[in-house]
Amino acid sequence: MLSLYAMVYHISNAEAYREICETLLNDGIAPGYATEVKEAVKSAPQMERACARELHRTYTAMLSMLTLTTAHREHLRTVRGLTDEQIDRFGFKSTPTPFLCPAIADRLIKQGFTVQGVPGFYLDDKGRWTVKFFSKTSGILIPIRGMDGQIQGLQTRLDHPIRDENDPPDKSGIKYLTLSSTGKSMGASSGSPVHFVGDPCARVVYVTEGALKADIAHALTGRTFLATIGANNTAGLEPFFAALEKNGTEEIIEAEDMDKYRNKAVGSGASKVYAMAKKHGFACRRLTWNPRYKGIDDWQLAMRKQNEEKKELTPVLNFKQQYLRGSCDYSKIRDFIDKWHDANDDTVTLMEHLGLTEKEYKAFLRNDPADPLEKMLDDQRRFQQFRIYQLDLRANKHIPYAFESMEKLRSLGFGQPRASDYLMVYEAGFYCPIEHTAENVLEHLFCVFNVCPPKDYSGRSLSVSDVVELFDDKERRYYYCEPAGFQATDFSPMLAKRAKPA
Repeated sequence: MLSLYAMVYHISNAEAYREICETLLNDGIAPGYATEVKEAVKSAPQMERACARELHRTYTAMLSMLTLTTAHREHLRTVRGLTDEQIDRFGFKSTPTPFLCPAIADRLIKQGFTVQGVPGFYLDDKGRWTVKFFSKTSGILIPIRGMDGQIQGLQTRLDHPIRDENDPPDKSGIKYLTLSSTGKSMGASSGSPVHFVGDPCARVVYVTEGALKADIAHALTGRTFLATIGANNTAGLEPFFAALEKNGTEEIIEAEDMDKYRNKAVGSGASKVYAMAKKHGFACRRLTWNPRYKGIDDWQLAMRKQNEEKKELTPVLNFKQQYLRGSCDYSKIRDFIDKWHDANDDTVTLMEHLGLTEKEYKAFLRNDPADPLEKMLDDQRRFQQFRIYQLDLRANKHIPYAFESMEKLRSLGFGQPRASDYLMVYEAGFYCPIEHTAENVLEHLFCVFNVCPPKDYSGRSLSVSDVVELFDDKERRYYYCEPAGFQATDFSPMLAKRAKPA
């Protein structure tokens, strides 16, 4: 029976078992599957999309009938960084089980809501109105709202991405589906709705792809976002840009995913956003960030976690450790002594508090100009100079190895990173303990230029495909930033542009 049920409804045995169990607990009402006949799809009568007011009323009423599962709420909380209050305010719900869909449509009709022309609703093969939710497309429902806050569409973040059997192994599959009933009897197309979240009169508005991404980024930053349902579905931005122009918006920031630099389709969509913004008279710039994080939501969540971890894990360095790293000058030793006196802790000696060896502490107590402590410490540190080179992405040109590993770079036919593609974005130096190796220095630089970069630094977070030069009076060495560290590389800095990026 289980196998027959699964075969008839084109689902797995596991799904069949679950639905049979659900049916037995639902007064014996069987799931309302409709067998799809491709020949009939082509000639199925279609409906014009309902007006904005009716879409909002129907979708709002339907969402009120649904719940958000514990698993979905936990995902939004722990993985996406939202609070319960934000989750409820954005209106996220879980997709219903398929056999409940006719009942949902029937309830909406009886309550006076319109289902005709509402994307997602259609007539099944028994002539019943239903809504297009299936087991294989279960997930989190995300409202797509206009500038007025009204719901104009729904998008599902799928629990299990859909992969075509011909997809390459490295392709993750479709993760989001916009609710539509195109091709179904009396169905309607979703069109290309654009999601808006934030202040309609904001001076600066960010444009990205995906309603959930925009909601999360807004929650993390407080900024205003427009989100298309696909990187190239930019036509719907036109009326929003026109409205923002009237509302006083001055700048549009394109914040599409970081694969825009190596994925031509995403890059093309990003360029369309840029051109459309210019057409409406907005200032426009492209936002880039550490490419380890694909979307702006991932990046902002990672930055928040890093800041929290930094507060918790920042070690308390003693005077000697700080001096060897150039974090303080020698005169600060008096401040450390004063703190030791104020602490009045008999379990820690002044020598331990300062981090000095017995020989160093004796030199400090003697205060002998011929053998000063400062000179002893200076002999234990060195001044490390460095330069950072990053790919020049200002002209939005396509660089196939952008943010890729050295292995990927070579598989694309490049022996080494092309210096002509790079900008020298920063040059400086710092003190470090003399025993620190190049690996120690590079780890330190990676941490600094990802967590707390200098105020005069204008480059991106130190990322994969960046090149770091370590040099002194004797030698120069170049290192390519890899996903799991740095790799020594040949590099001809004379070919790299020397100006800092705008």
